[in-house]
Amino acid sequence: MAVYEHRYQPYTGALTPQWSRFLIVPRHAFRDLFASKILTGFFALSFIPPLVFAILIYLHHNLSAIALLKINIAELVPIDESFFYTFIGIQSGAAFFLTLLVAPTLVSKDLANNALPLYLSRPFSRFEYTIGKMSVVFILLSCVMWIPGLVLFIFQSFLEGFAWMSANLWIAGSIFLSSWTWIIFLALLSQTLSAWVKWRVAASAGMVAAFLIPSAIAEVSYQILNEGENQDSYMTWLNIISPSAIMQTLRAALFRMPPIDEYAVPLIGAWLGFIVICAVLIFLLSRKVRAYEVA
Repeated sequence: MAVYEHRYQPYTGALTPQWSRFLIVPRHAFRDLFASKILTGFFALSFIPPLVFAILIYLHHNLSAIALLKINIAELVPIDESFFYTFIGIQSGAAFFLTLLVAPTLVSKDLANNALPLYLSRPFSRFEYTIGKMSVVFILLSCVMWIPGLVLFIFQSFLEGFAWMSANLWIAGSIFLSSWTWIIFLALLSQTLSAWVKWRVAASAGMVAAFLIPSAIAEVSYQILNEGENQDSYMTWLNIISPSAIMQTLRAALFRMPPIDEYAVPLIGAWLGFIVICAVLIFLLSRKVRAYEVA
């Protein structure tokens, strides 16, 4: 509009609260993401395991169904910490593949099209931008991990009674903490790769390599160092560079389960490795999320 017409009026509508401005990013991101039939289909398939586990819980408390099926479901699949540990393990795999489909383009598109100055020229900080992008992963993975896990726990508590719930309340905490350690790691890894590798296929390949290559390096290093006897302790500490070994140790410890691998990372080493890797990813991500790159 021409300036001389003097018709310009400032915006007088309601302002978005500052604490929730980062939610603008996932609101628009989800609209674009769920336009993909592949993502929508896989997201729907990820709810099949919760449905199956809910049916197993129901069968434990339905004598007529057990008699009709002629199975001893209580002995076949006990509802205890191993039940929820298995559930979180299955959903962790689904969360990983969802992240592969969703995350690699969240930041790379903005960097490739030089859109960050448009975001950061508004009352929108780098932290809010980063949290907004990561919240896409947070929300999506929460829907397939800890939320259905807690729903299953509440369902079991409702059918079994208050005594079971009070005795096993720690399992709910394990579901929540193990889910969030995995979600935070996937969000940081995917966003960092998305920021540094602007090609989607390469970023997705980088996520897979981040789990495969460190494990391979640890195994090769163990074979080199294991020339004498009683050298097995090397492998437990070499695995500290492997994100998959770290997450397996943390998940098993939170559910009070024995390690599934004889060379499992010690618990203190797993927490230390998790914190260090996340700190490095945050540093690398902060180097890229800027309005303009400075050489």
